[in-house]
Amino acid sequence: MPEISIRPLRAEDGPAVLAIYGQGIATGHATFEARVPGWEDWCRGHMDEARLVAEEEGRILGWAALSAVSSRCIYAGVAEVSVYVAEEARGRGVGARLMAALITAAEGAGIWTLQAGIFPENAASIELHQRHSFRVVGTRERLGCMEYGPLAGVWRDVVLLERRSTAVGGD
Repeated sequence: MPEISIRPLRAEDGPAVLAIYGQGIATGHATFEARVPGWEDWCRGHMDEARLVAEEEGRILGWAALSAVSSRCIYAGVAEVSVYVAEEARGRGVGARLMAALITAAEGAGIWTLQAGIFPENAASIELHQRHSFRVVGTRERLGCMEYGPLAGVWRDVVLLERRSTAVGGD
């Protein structure tokens, strides 16, 4: 079986990253976003630190990135995690490899808290996060209303998970 490598995301990875994001949107259980943004908007929405892709024989199998949770300086060490895996690569450990590398990169960038908001129906994503020391801190009930797909018009809950670094910041 070919080797899967994790590397920093490059600008030329943009089309593949956006296509994989589109696959996640199509599931109806990955994001409230209704459509894939343009590359410049995607870049503005994700921190420069810790943008990663999983690659196998030149094909992008998934991506991981961080988003700032606030512009206030006190939250500079807190980021939201995004991990997306291409349909054809799901179940192969790509998400786990991306998450492990993302955590390492985040800590290297001084991030002490990672958080994720996941629809409760996305059990695989919740399990992935829990395997990487994220804990459920609560459920945000009826956080937003879906605007697309078979769940359009349905108010959705979001499970909030958090991971505190043992390498950065205080415990």
